[in-house]
Amino acid sequence: MAKPKNRPYSLKEKLHKIYQKNLRAQALNPPEQPDPLLPLDERLRSVLKIFDQQLKSTEMIYLIMYDIENNKIRTQISKYLIKQGCIRIQKSVFIARSEHPKFQDIYNTLQEVNSYYENQDSILLVPVNTSDIRSMKIIGREITLTSIISPPNTLFF
Repeated sequence: MAKPKNRPYSLKEKLHKIYQKNLRAQALNPPEQPDPLLPLDERLRSVLKIFDQQLKSTEMIYLIMYDIENNKIRTQISKYLIKQGCIRIQKSVFIARSEHPKFQDIYNTLQEVNSYYENQDSILLVPVNTSDIRSMKIIGREITLTSIISPPNTLFF
């Protein structure tokens, strides 16, 4: 008898299974390693692509940030956001550019997932515009924001 094919589970189904198996007891299980961050220059190139093109009137740019206690749930949410086309800026910060219905779908999915289990987690979805990005300040590892928003013009003689 042939083995049945595994069907892909949605984020909601995966997290519901995690909750059902009571995997909240992380002390018994080693935590999953988080997805590695791409090198800074690759992340910057990805972010640049978001701002290179003119925004359509139906599109928006937004940040998704979270503080999630459970390693398995946090990993599943990061994989979901990547699958939805979000670009990871930092370990728990993503940037995305999409039409409003997709933004709403991501919001609804994350809200539903958060209601599946008892937690003190927080997830923020923050719409931003280009002028907000231009006025952003960074402390720590330097990233030249002007190169993200408007690449410098160089004149050679």
